[in-house]
Amino acid sequence: MFRRCEVIFDVATCEKTLEELERKQAEPGFWISQESAKSVIDEANKCRSVIGPFKSLESGVQDVALLLQLAEEEGSGPHKEQGLIDVTAELDKLAVSFDQLEMRSLLGNKFDGNDVFMSLHAGAGGTESCDWVEMLLRMYRRYCETHGFKVDMLDVQVGEEAGIKSAAFSVEGPNAYGFLKSERGVHRLVRISPFDSNKRRHTTFAAADVIAAVTDDVAVDIDEKDLRIDTYRSSGAGGQHVNKTDSAIRITHMPTGIVVTCQAERSQHKNRSVAMKMLRARILDFTQDQKKKDMEKFYGKKGEIAWGSQIRSYVLYPYTMVKDHRTDVETSNAAGVLDGDLDRFILGYLKKLRAEPA
Repeated sequence: MFRRCEVIFDVATCEKTLEELERKQAEPGFWISQESAKSVIDEANKCRSVIGPFKSLESGVQDVALLLQLAEEEGSGPHKEQGLIDVTAELDKLAVSFDQLEMRSLLGNKFDGNDVFMSLHAGAGGTESCDWVEMLLRMYRRYCETHGFKVDMLDVQVGEEAGIKSAAFSVEGPNAYGFLKSERGVHRLVRISPFDSNKRRHTTFAAADVIAAVTDDVAVDIDEKDLRIDTYRSSGAGGQHVNKTDSAIRITHMPTGIVVTCQAERSQHKNRSVAMKMLRARILDFTQDQKKKDMEKFYGKKGEIAWGSQIRSYVLYPYTMVKDHRTDVETSNAAGVLDGDLDRFILGYLKKLRAEPA
C-alpha cells in the first residue's frame, strides 16, 4: 500500500533542532524580543509538524500489525472477519496520513514554508462569476480550517447583485505557500446557473493568485517615490467605526503597476502596514517572474481569465467531476472538493513539480 516518499525527512535532525529551540524558549528573557520569540516558536512548530506525523504514522503501522496478528489468531469465523475489517479501516486511515506526509516531503523550495497572500478575481460573466468567486473563497476557507491554517480577510469587493467581485486574504500556517501555490491560475465552473430563469448551463471563470509572504530579512527594493497611496472609506459591513473614516488603503507601485488594498483593520496605520507586506511579496514575485521570463504562469499561457487558460475545471452538470488539467488528477466528488478537499490535487501538482527538470 505504502509508496516510497520521494524525499525522506531527516527526523533525527528535526528532533535535535527542536530540542535546541525548546531550550531557547526556557531561557530567562526569551520574551523580551517579541519578534525574535515568534521566530523561534514558528521554527519549533515547523519541526513539530515534521516529527509529529512521522511518529504518528510509525505508531499507526505498529498498531495495525498488532490488530492483524490478533485477527489471525482468531482462526476463522465472525471474530476474524470483523478483525480484518478493522485492519482494513485502519489501513485506509494510514493511507490518508501517508499522503499528507508525502506532500510535506515534496516541499523544499525557498518560500514553501512561508505564509501566503491569496486573491480571487471574477472573470467575465457578471453575477455568475461573482458567485463563483464566493464559492471558491468558501472552498479555500474550508481547506484552511481543516488543515489548521489561520485566514484573515484583507479586502472584499462585493458584486453588484450577488457574490464577490474580488477578495484578498492572508493564510498563516506551516508550509501554507508550499501547499497553496498549486491553486494559482484560472478555475472554470460548469453548472446550471441559479441566476438564469431558463435553467441553462453556464460556464464561468475566476482567477486565484497566490503569493508567498516574505519576511523582513528578504531584501525587496521599494522606493517611496514610486508609490501612490490612496485612502478611502471601507466598503464592508458597517459598524461604529467601519464606513465612517477613510481607513482603507490602496497602494500603487508605479513602475510595475502592481496595486494592493487593505481595509480589514480599523486603523489606517495597520491597513497600510499589511498593504506594504503584500506589496513587498508581490514585487518580489514579479521580479522573479521577470528573471524567468515566465509571467504567463499567473493565468496560463493566454494570460486571461477565459477559455483555454484554466488549470482546473469543476463540472456540476450534466455530470459531476473536478479535473486538474495540469496533472490529469480528477474526482467525481465535486461537492467534497468545493467543501475544501483539495489534497489529491495538491499532491498531484507537487509530484509534477518534482518530476520536472530544474
